Amino acid sequence: MIYILRNNQQYGPYTEAALLSYVENGQILLQDRAIKDNSQEVKTVGYFLREAGLSVHLKHKGNLLVQLKDIGTELIIPKASFASRQWLSDKRLLTLALIGLIPSMLMMFPLGDYLTFYSIALYFSGIWGLFFYYFFRTSQVSVKVTLGVFFLTQLFVFLIWDLLGLAGLNPFYHIIGTNVILNMVGYILGVGITEELAKAIPLFIICKRAKEPLVPQTMVYYGLMSGIAFGVFEGVQYQMGVNAELGYTASFFMNIARLTSLPFLHAIWCGIAGYFIAFANLYPKYRISLYFLAIAIPAVLHGLYDTFCSSLLGMFIALPITFIGVILLMTYLKQGVNYQSKLRN
Repeated sequence: MIYILRNNQQYGPYTEAALLSYVENGQILLQDRAIKDNSQEVKTVGYFLREAGLSVHLKHKGNLLVQLKDIGTELIIPKASFASRQWLSDKRLLTLALIGLIPSMLMMFPLGDYLTFYSIALYFSGIWGLFFYYFFRTSQVSVKVTLGVFFLTQLFVFLIWDLLGLAGLNPFYHIIGTNVILNMVGYILGVGITEELAKAIPLFIICKRAKEPLVPQTMVYYGLMSGIAFGVFEGVQYQMGVNAELGYTASFFMNIARLTSLPFLHAIWCGIAGYFIAFANLYPKYRISLYFLAIAIPAVLHGLYDTFCSSLLGMFIALPITFIGVILLMTYLKQGVNYQSKLRN
């Protein structure tokens, strides 16, 4: 005799012949879990029927038209649900629909090169933004501030890089392209310091204007958003310039990288900055060292990555550096309590 296990309940016992009849009528499924009365080993109904040498011939309730009539039009085209707008309550599905359909919507508009690249960059950054919002937001996080950080960062970068050309005033930019050691110095003190400082400006503004002390995870979240925003700007710049000069395959790959992995790296580095900026504002007597760490650690990671990422062999060094950044941020967040107890003394 065989027992059926469903929803933590045991039904039966049934003979193999009875089971076959129930299965053929659709009342029991071949995949239902089952046991024999003399064993505790759980199998499926299908297993026991095969063991008994029985073949299943499922019965159909009429032909296609009969079955569709029984199902009814309301289940196929739920007009009542459409009319009552119940589908609007499923925010997850609507979010997925937006993520999946935005590129198709963009195809409808005759955008120029810059707007096309910028729209695609916004699309990928939006996906990263949703990811960060889901995993890192706190009760202090504001959508309004999030959008402000995202677009304010791009505005600052546009002013500093394109309009004012202030980034070029950093003398360490000029030693890049000589030898490995000077490259490293140039990328850390030139590219790293300048870009990480630019990304951190919105974070300093947030802390200055905050109406309550902001916990480290809140500032990490805003740092991630600022980093993504910088990645959008940089990605568009590269697609309009350097990437356009590459061959098709290399250009395609670099465009994808500039829209996915590289903005993520900028986000991680700026998230680390946000962590230390938060502590600098919570424990102002240590703010000099904490502000230093907020820029120095991301700048070193950034500079080391840029030093080695331009060659295949160098990527064996650059990739571990990216993982070190992720691990550092994860570790910082987990040991936040230890940091607080240390800084209170």
